[in-house]
Order: sequence, then structure tokens, then C-alpha cells
Amino acid sequence: MADATAAASVGPSSHAAAGITLPVAAWDSAIVSTSKSLGRGVWIRAGRNTKSLAKPKLDRSGHKRVGKASFYAKKFAGKKMADGTAMKPHGSNAASKTLPLGTTAKVTNIDTGQSAVVTIQDRGPHVNGRIVDLSPSTAQKIGITQDEGVAKVEVAPIAVPMPDGSVKSGVAAQDAKTDGRPSSIRAK
Repeated sequence: MADATAAASVGPSSHAAAGITLPVAAWDSAIVSTSKSLGRGVWIRAGRNTKSLAKPKLDRSGHKRVGKASFYAKKFAGKKMADGTAMKPHGSNAASKTLPLGTTAKVTNIDTGQSAVVTIQDRGPHVNGRIVDLSPSTAQKIGITQDEGVAKVEVAPIAVPMPDGSVKSGVAAQDAKTDGRPSSIRAK
């Protein structure tokens, strides 16, 4: 949108470009507009309900984060991800709201100590309190079962792409130089 106060209808082709995800039923009735006073905030108005779905700022710091991880549902297999590739249930793809696309990160299940390396290729998870969505095979590798569905994890970036095309080393790149375990596990 050229004008920050302009509004546009959200539909199947424009919702991803606006940086938001809406239920299919909301595509036709939603209006998206941005406001200069809100920075990159996105407002959705559907009927009488208005909600702010501000885009989280990308975190290029390379620092680790701890939170809950879940995994993609089977229905997303083969669906297009934010980077344009198809979601592969047996791949090492993952989704993050704040890590830049293309980030390589080590995800460690805090309870089991099992870890796997993933590449951030999509945006999500779209559930409050979760920091990463994993492919089903990656979730299984780190001990997240289909019955549990969610586990507390540490996400430690290895390599973070920068806007100028360079790549910044993350905290996990430094962990690899020690004994390979995340600092939260070594401390135990």
C-alpha cells in the first residue's frame, strides 16, 4: 500500500502480502489498513469487532529464546509456506513469528534434552504462547508426541540472515564450539 491510511480487501491472494493470516470465512468481510501512528500495526475490521494484529518485530539478535513448540497439522503438508516452498512433513522446516526467514536454529526439548536443527521457512505459530511450529518429523525427533502436541523448548539461532545479505552467527554457533549442548542444558 502506498498510503499508510489506505484500506484494502483481504482475499486469498492478498492476505499473505499483508503479513496476516485470516480464516477463510473472514477473507471477504475483512478490511485491512495500517496507521503511521501504529508503525507496522495491522488492524482487522470484520463486522463490529476490531482487533490489532500488530506484526512482531523481527529478532536478528541471534539470542536464544525459551517457550512452547508445537508441530504442523497434517493438513498443511504440501501447502505453500511464507518463503514460497512447500511444507514437507519429513523436512527440517519450521515457523517463527520473530526469527527471519532463512534462519537456521537448534531446537531443544527442555524435558528430554533432544535437539534438532531447523530452517525457518514460514510464519507462525498462530497460537498465543508458542514460539515455534515444527515439521512433524522434527517434533518427533525431539520427543514431542502427537498425544502431547506441545513441549517447552529452547530455540537457539545458529545463523541469522541480515537485511544486507550477510549472515550473523547466533548463540548456537557458539554452543557448537563448546560441547554442543545448549547452555540451559549444560547448567543442569
